Parts: sequence; structure tokens; C-alpha cells
Amino acid sequence: MSTASTVSPSGREPALAGQTVVVIGGSAGIGLETARLARAEGAKLILAARNPERLEHASRELGTLSSAAFDATNFDQLKKFFNELPAPIDHVLVTGPGPYYATLADFDFDRARRDVEAHLFLPIQVARLAAKKVRPGGTLLFMGGTGGRHTAPGMALIGALTAAMPALTKNLAVEIAPIRVNLIAAGFVDTPLSASLLGEQLDARREQLRKTLPVRRVIGPADIAALAVHLMTNTALTGGTYDIDGGQQLVEAGD
Repeated sequence: MSTASTVSPSGREPALAGQTVVVIGGSAGIGLETARLARAEGAKLILAARNPERLEHASRELGTLSSAAFDATNFDQLKKFFNELPAPIDHVLVTGPGPYYATLADFDFDRARRDVEAHLFLPIQVARLAAKKVRPGGTLLFMGGTGGRHTAPGMALIGALTAAMPALTKNLAVEIAPIRVNLIAAGFVDTPLSASLLGEQLDARREQLRKTLPVRRVIGPADIAALAVHLMTNTALTGGTYDIDGGQQLVEAGD
């Protein structure tokens, strides 16, 4: 097991000391960075992800309690994972795939169904299963986005899912209370997923954002991780959607 530090960098008491954090999608990007910060804040970690090699590497780095490689949208495997979790756990973060964009002429219904499963059915399944494992006052955190709030050809599905997720979050927060449920809505985040989606356009997109965003920098996984840990530790927050995009919506509203 790794000897990753559990001492907060500031010397204060770690905010998640003695707590168990489950990260589904914890082998890369936002999930991995949130796991790192939670570990630095004293949390014990359980990671799940699709890619076994990346997951094994992350688990060794962070000294996890356990890890499991599976596709979270396989709900039989997801149920098995939750059934085998020690109880109680304190917080669950669920990350997901990038959005599916397609015009009506190119719309792939099989791919769209998988996207609906990942963005809507997966959170519902996690809430059902986590309600038996997460302690009162603990947190479910889901990842969404802000890009689907504007209209354009190819945005029909992601626009509908973007509108649905805050409503889903509010209702889950009421139904499984006192477990708290919150949604992080991110703009562009500089992750391997973004790199795979943009390809050769990635550097140009980064430069555009540095010039146009009010914060004058690109948002990275560490920014999302800091918000995620805050939502875990602030017990007054539930049912909310928390935008984190560096002001991207302010400058790209008319695009």
C-alpha cells in the first residue's frame, strides 16, 4: 500500500480525516484529481473505473482501500460493486463520458441511448444503491456540464440532458435525504478526455480560453477537485448545481 500523505498541506486538521470516499471514474482526469485531493485531506479511497491498467496505477499511487474495474453503466456490475462496499461510506463521486453531439441527419440512436444511460440512469442507479451505504449527511456528487445550455445544430440531446440533470439532482436530494446530492456543472476542463475530443484543435482552444475567459486561464481537474471536496465537507449544501467554468458562459453566451 502507498504511504501517500494524510497531512493537510496547510498543517490544519485534514477535512476528510477518517472518511471513506468512493470515486467512480477515478483512474484519470477529474476523478483521479479529486481522489488525490481527498487522499491529501485524509480520506480513505475506493476507486472504480473501466480501464484496469490505469486503475491499478492510480490505486498504487493513492494507497486505496480497494478498487474495481468495470463499466458503471452495466448495472448488474454496479450493483455488485455497491453490495461489496464496506458500510458506512461517506461520499461518492461519479464522473462520466463526454457529451454526444450529432445533428439529426447523423443521429445514432444506439449511441444516444448509451449517453442517456450514462447521464441520467446511472445517477438514479447510484442513488438507489448508495442510499443503503452512505451515512446520513454524506454526499453523492455527479458531474454535468454547462455547454448544453445554448442552442445549435447537433445540441439536441446534450441540451436536453443538461436541462434534466439539475432537476434530477434536486429530486434525488429530497428522496434520499439526509444523504446530500449535488451536481457539478463544468465548462471546458483540460483533461485527457478533452484532448481526445479536440485532437489537433486542443492547443488553439486552450489559447482562446486564456484570452477570453474572465479568469484568464484554462480550468483544470484540480479546480473541479477543490469544488468537489468543498461540497463533500460543507454539510449545508444539497440539491444544488454548481457551475465551474471560469466565466465561459459569460463570454460565449452568443456563440
